[in-house]
This record gives sequence, C-alpha cells and structure tokens, in this order.
Amino acid sequence: MRKFMDDDFLLHSDVAKRLYHDIAAKMPIIDYHCHIDPKEIYEDVQFDNITQVWLGGDHYKWRQMRSNGIDERYITGDASDREKFQKWAETLEKAIGNPLYHWSHLELKRYFGYEGHLCGETAQEVWDLCNQRLQEKDLSVRGIIRQSNVEVICTTDDPIDDLRWHHMLAEDDSFDVKVLPAWRPDKAMNIDKNDYVDYLRKLEAVSQIKLDSFKSLMQALRLRMDHFEKHGCKVSDHGLDYVCFVEASEEEIESIFQKRLMGEELSLNEISAYKTAFMCALAKEYHRRGWVMQLHYGAARNLNQKMFEKLGPDTGYDAISTYAPSSQLASYLNALAYDNCLPKTILYSLNPNDNAMIGSLIGCFQDGSAAGKIQQGSAWWFNDHKTGMTEQMTSLANLGLLGNFIGMLTDSRSFLSYTRHEYFRRILCDLVGTWVENGEYPDDEKALEKIIKGICYENCKHYFNF
Repeated sequence: MRKFMDDDFLLHSDVAKRLYHDIAAKMPIIDYHCHIDPKEIYEDVQFDNITQVWLGGDHYKWRQMRSNGIDERYITGDASDREKFQKWAETLEKAIGNPLYHWSHLELKRYFGYEGHLCGETAQEVWDLCNQRLQEKDLSVRGIIRQSNVEVICTTDDPIDDLRWHHMLAEDDSFDVKVLPAWRPDKAMNIDKNDYVDYLRKLEAVSQIKLDSFKSLMQALRLRMDHFEKHGCKVSDHGLDYVCFVEASEEEIESIFQKRLMGEELSLNEISAYKTAFMCALAKEYHRRGWVMQLHYGAARNLNQKMFEKLGPDTGYDAISTYAPSSQLASYLNALAYDNCLPKTILYSLNPNDNAMIGSLIGCFQDGSAAGKIQQGSAWWFNDHKTGMTEQMTSLANLGLLGNFIGMLTDSRSFLSYTRHEYFRRILCDLVGTWVENGEYPDDEKALEKIIKGICYENCKHYFNF
C-alpha cells in the first residue's frame, strides 16, 4: 500500500513520475483567471489564522460543511475562527474522493510542512502549526505567491474599477510578479437585472459619457477598455447563463435599450437579442485589441432563494445547468468568424456533458492566426477534480490537439490555491504517462517534454502574449 500523498502522489507509472518530477514540477505558474484581491497583494497582507485564509469566502468548503449538517453559524456566521476551523476539520475527514481533501492536504504540506492528515482529532495541532507559520514573512501574501513560482496573475475586474492597486503594484519594484486586470463586463450586459440602470449610472460617472443609447454604452466601454489596456489587460471574461444568438437590427437594439431605461419589461427574446448585440460588439473590440475572450457558462445560480436573500451570490448555492444550446454558440462564433473579427476564445461549460460538443465545435473555427486559437478551457468549478480533469483532457485529445492546450488556472479567492496547479500537473503527467506505457505514444523524451512544458506553461504564455 502506498503512503498517503507521497512524492509520487497520483503518478502511477515510471514515465508519469519522470514527466512530473523532471519537467512539470519546475514550470512557473501563470494564473490567468482568479478572484483574488489585488489590494491584499499590494498591502502584503499577513493573515492572523488559517480560517481567514482557508474559509473566508470559500464556497467550495462551505457547501461541504452544510452537507455535513454544520450549522450556518460555524460557516458564515458569528462563531469564532477556531470553532469554524474545528467544524471544517470534522467535515474534511469525511470528504474521501473529493478534491478538497487533496487540495487541503497539498496546501498543508507545501506551505506549512504538515505531513499528517487533518481531522477533528488533529485540528488543534494543525491550527497551532498553521497560525505560527502564518506569522512568518514567507507566508505573507507576497511570500506565498513568490514561493509558489507564480509569474503572472490576472484578477477579475469590473469596467468601473479604477485599477489603482494594479497601478501601484506595477510601480512597486520590490515585487516582480505581474498582477494584471481582466475585463469582466457582466454588469454592463445584464439588462435583465433589477439594478441594471443603477449600474449604468456608475459607469456613466467613471466614463463621463451620458449613457442614453446602446451606442453611447459601447463608447463608454471602449473608453474603459483603454484604461484597462494601459494597465496591461489582455484578457476578458464573461459569466453567462449560456451563449445566446438572436439577431436584431441596430434600431431594434436601441429600442430595447430605451425600453429598459424607461423601466419597461422586456421579453426573453428582447433580452437575448440585446445580449447578442452586446457580446458581438465587445468580441469585435477584443479582436481589434488582440485580447483573449473567455466565456464561462452553464451555471444555474442562486438556487436557494432564502439563503441568497440572507448571504447574497457566490456563497455555495449554485449548480450545473443543463440548458446551453450549442447551435446558438456555434452561430455566435460563426457570425464573428464571417466578419473576420473572432478573437482568441476560451470556452468553459460547467456541464461536463458538453465536453465532446466543445471539442468538436472549436475545430470548426480554428485558423492560421494562432495555434489553438479557439480553446476548450480547463475543467471548471464542479469539474476540477481528478475525474473531471481526466475526462476533459481525454475528450480534448480525442477531438482536437491536446498539445496546444493552455492548461490550468486557480479560479480561486484563496492565496493558497496554487497547489491546484500541482494537482493538475500530476494528473496530466499520469494521463500522458499511461498512454506512453500502453504504447499509444512513443517514449520520445524531446516530444514529451515539449508537450508537458507547453500545457503547463509555454502555451499559455504565448497564447496570451504575456
């Protein structure tokens, strides 16, 4: 029986071990999509205890605690940090087969040197060890980033953000990790939300453009994109229910916009037409600027209304949606390609049943402007576990060119989540190693090194032009 999480964790062949230890483990990290706060990086925050860095805002953990029957007081309530940590430890010991079990113990090993396993009985010793280590300078926010071998971080930022922390970080010669903004204009698109007009007023204030038409909205967004571009932005991100495509004339889009400004109710078709026009207009702008467009879709959000009213969004009450018409996604990409303005695009579906659809669809819109111009994104959210990652990469290999894949991202709010790249890289090397061991790919050291380096780091660096 193998030791729990030894040096060869998840690696089941000699080839896999060689690929990981000699190649993958040494590669820098480009975290091109995350939700961490640039202010905390600039201020080089030192966390008081492990609960603050582990459980604050981590809805992955919150869901598991609720599944364990833990009262909300110990999750998002007023219980002490020590009490919350105890409840998490008691939950984690039951999470066999869950990626949180692996992620948590990888973090304990890599950042705190803990070789045991966390459970209710060991919670106190882990609490004491972690809290002592967190007071040392190498486990400040910047210390964690440095020792994780991170080269680039792309945060997630709204068009109205002044990006002051990005500017201050860029001016700070003592920190050489690039912290770049990523453009997330969902609030400017979501015409169906109750607070849409209120958001327009905020955008109006920062852009100093009166937003009285769809045309003026696009003008304001282009101005804000100029601001983002000055701060090194090279990537956009969109959180969508699904990628819709309903064509309408410019006059019809302006009419829809005016109706919303006057508080009139819009039909589903009008909402879809408006979002289509919005997404087409921005995609053309991304293409002009050379930005990458990320499309995250397939989440059914805020399903527990009572808890949404109490806690708000991103608190653990989302699930996988099964509605994402591939025909509309294809029509959207086709319209952009037809006009020669399809940007580099990464598609993420929360529904793993979409793997084959995406794998086949992206092949219809590749061209000579970039290797892997249209990408299937890494296994996302409910899929970023061993099975989900293996299935996503296997499907991509079956239907496309896995060697052009841009690899992993954290998509996290925690500074300790860089071990997710290690987790991914081990799974990648084990998958490729299995194919080699089975005689499905030659044991060609040079070719394998190029593939592993590419997926772990080099493809991403070239794709985004970092």
